[in-house]
Amino acid sequence: MESKQKSSLPNAEPVTISDQSIIPICIESLIHIIREQQVMLDSDLARLYGVETKVLNQAVKRNIQRFPEDFMFQLTKDECLRSQIVTLKGSRGGTRYMPYVFTENGVAMLSSVLRSDKAIEVNINIMRAFSAMRNFLTNNAAIFQRMDQLELKQLKTDEKVDAILDKLSDNDKPKEGVFFNGQIFDAYALIADLIRQANKRIVVIDNYIDDSVLVQLSKRQPGVTVDIYDGQISKQLRQDVEKHNEQYPGVTLHKYAKAHDRFLIIDEDVYHIGASLKDLGKKLFAFSKMEVMTGSELLSGL
Repeated sequence: MESKQKSSLPNAEPVTISDQSIIPICIESLIHIIREQQVMLDSDLARLYGVETKVLNQAVKRNIQRFPEDFMFQLTKDECLRSQIVTLKGSRGGTRYMPYVFTENGVAMLSSVLRSDKAIEVNINIMRAFSAMRNFLTNNAAIFQRMDQLELKQLKTDEKVDAILDKLSDNDKPKEGVFFNGQIFDAYALIADLIRQANKRIVVIDNYIDDSVLVQLSKRQPGVTVDIYDGQISKQLRQDVEKHNEQYPGVTLHKYAKAHDRFLIIDEDVYHIGASLKDLGKKLFAFSKMEVMTGSELLSGL
């Protein structure tokens, strides 16, 4: 039968600590690196001491002056998710409390809160595990540095691959085409796809803008700005843009009456559109991507 020993917690009911032997290598697996410090979770420490996690934390809180931030701190939700060492779901599927973690000094201080022969034995094993982990990190520092360098090279390689894939993706974009009368959805889908691909800005040069064009522009990514050049900016259009910006900010109106054709600029790509964006598919029209100039070059001539 497993023998038990009483653990004395200030102002708390007596609790039991298991007499099971502690294997240092098991403790080492419970040590994590968070905020560039070696720490242990409150739940893991409670399990080693043989008490409930809430009992351990209550004892610590009653002696909180012994646990400054470099001894113990509470994890943020982001740290819990990134470390992947803590389950955040509570009994009803919600988020429970963010766990506390203890540094080596914090664990040492626990011996003054959990007072028993068994608690002292557990603390000794934990201190040895911390020392073993520290020695391992020190002795293998060169290997870890080499791994960091390899990881950095891999990141640079990944960036080059991404650049190549982006180029291939650019080649997949339609450069020209013709839409016949009645192909309203196909024309609408083409423009919507171009709008979604914008990373920084969209420029529309079109003398016949209305709220239907604003609906198309709402499909852009967050943070992408829109400049609309229209020769006749009506009071209704201004009101429509104001309402649009309340939900999708970033659209600016410019009065420009010297444009005959219609253009759509996606970042630096310039598309010549044969019909107003509000009339796409209602009549025969063509579109083409202009390779002779960039968006900045076209705007500089306005």
